[in-house]
Amino acid sequence: MTTSESATTTSTADTATMSALAQQAASRHPDLVAARYKRGDEWVETTYAELGEMVRDLALGLIDLGVAAGDRVCVLANTRFEWTVTNLAINAVGAIVVPIYPTNSADEVAWVLGNSGAKVVVAENAMQVAKIEEVRGELPELDKVVLIDGDGGSLPTIESVAAAGRDAGLGDELAARIAGVQLSDPCLIIYTSGTTGRPKGVVLTNAGISEGRTLATEIGLMGPGDVIYLYLPLAHVFAQLVQADALEVGATIAYFGGDTTQIVAELGVVKPTVLPSVPRIFEKIYAMAVGMVPDDQRENFEQAVDVGVAVRQARHRGEDVAPEQEEMLALADELIFGLVRGLFGGEVNLAISGAAPIAPEILRFFYAAGVPVFEGWGMTETTSLGTLNLPDAFRFGTIGKALPGVEMKIAEDGEMLMRGPVVFKEYWKNPEATAGTIDADGWMSTGDVGEVDEDGYFTITGRKKDIIITAGGKNLTPANIEGDLRQSPWISQAVMYGDRRPFPVALITLDPETIVPWAEKQGLPTAIAELAQHETVRQMVQDEMDRANAKYAKVEQIKRFVILDQDFTQETGELTPTLKLKRNVVYENHADAISDLYS
Repeated sequence: MTTSESATTTSTADTATMSALAQQAASRHPDLVAARYKRGDEWVETTYAELGEMVRDLALGLIDLGVAAGDRVCVLANTRFEWTVTNLAINAVGAIVVPIYPTNSADEVAWVLGNSGAKVVVAENAMQVAKIEEVRGELPELDKVVLIDGDGGSLPTIESVAAAGRDAGLGDELAARIAGVQLSDPCLIIYTSGTTGRPKGVVLTNAGISEGRTLATEIGLMGPGDVIYLYLPLAHVFAQLVQADALEVGATIAYFGGDTTQIVAELGVVKPTVLPSVPRIFEKIYAMAVGMVPDDQRENFEQAVDVGVAVRQARHRGEDVAPEQEEMLALADELIFGLVRGLFGGEVNLAISGAAPIAPEILRFFYAAGVPVFEGWGMTETTSLGTLNLPDAFRFGTIGKALPGVEMKIAEDGEMLMRGPVVFKEYWKNPEATAGTIDADGWMSTGDVGEVDEDGYFTITGRKKDIIITAGGKNLTPANIEGDLRQSPWISQAVMYGDRRPFPVALITLDPETIVPWAEKQGLPTAIAELAQHETVRQMVQDEMDRANAKYAKVEQIKRFVILDQDFTQETGELTPTLKLKRNVVYENHADAISDLYS
């Protein structure tokens, strides 16, 4: 058994609970900008002092509404400024925030509301309220629905609740509620989006979030004056921690405008310095950049990346750089790297990629371009914390070292185990699942298979449930070659199959953002369903398959593939809200196509 443990343990004894965070942030940095968000076509700003007042008013209103300490309050909305205000107000009264993904169906909404026993739900708009009304008869414990957008009609709005709170004379009660919350108390229950079965409610405590806030300061992830562009769903733990970290240090959260197709355009306006993201945005921009490079210039492109990495690492260490290397980087900057930085707004000094694997080639490219993207690893059950690469200590292709206060080790079967204050308390109303995940010594089974090198850098080699065992007994890890295929500008998703089969095959989907404009220029059909059947497109995908296969042993290579006539979506159940693949659903939905590949 291989073990790597951090040298120091971060204490949470003197850090604040989530209940006091808004109040403390307003006191520490009242005049700094807490939030930047769109109102119509305009970007507006709110200071920390103003945010503190908003949170206080809404918290008083929630008490007036009957929300008690320990109550579960759901929030069903897209990431937006009001989400943060509501989140902080719920915690201020000692209640527990229970996020619901806005893309969830009425049945999924009913599960989270019912299983959590929520008394109140804050819904974004009439569309989300309609989901609740559809299942209201199944929710005897649900007492109030509060609306964010709209006049509310018979429903209270967060504005009317806050207005009532200002006049309720409950200031002493709120102060007592804030002071009464303990670090060991739950503050957040996140229902894992789940690749199989019903989601489980992961109970996270104030201590775990507090640990993350302390780490953000200790390791310098962000600070006052930083601008964090937040498009990740606040229903996900990664965005929740980013939100708490920003308030801890006095950074500005710039909320995306609600349209994911406008992310790149908004980055140019917001000019963030810190960008937390899932890999897909980096994969897409990388594929665009590689697609701009002619085949006969590919070797020069790769050489430019090598030089860019070497020069930027030397600069970071304060070392001299050879003039010829500086000249080569300047040329690469002019041709492509400067354009890449511009796509991110030109100011990003730290981007963190999490929630799914990202290829080392992509990380090297962005580092060379001057947009350092560092991979980290964590889970909902670990408050999104675990390992992280940092500017002073990183290794491409790894998920970094264990963070301070986190213990990690590799079990005899290769599974990564973790222990520490950031580990979740329990699964809500599911002691059997809790006992099956955390052992008597506090070690949590992560489900990820990995390795750790002599310097303490961890590498994930697969997911226990995702490992494919061929008919010949060969263990295959699909994520690696799938990630290589997604680097293609033409491919959106690639899914390997091969369990108990003689060889692996793949389901491929096309990326409409690149394939459709290309098809128009070629005079080809622009419908994805037609392009999926076109011989020219199939040959392009075959070329990408050959490129990816060349990196693997023959037994690991994908022998056949089919191009599907549409991409995977959340609506079909094939992707989670954080764009993770629900492999079993994909296999089930496309069972006939898989069968044909073996016929």
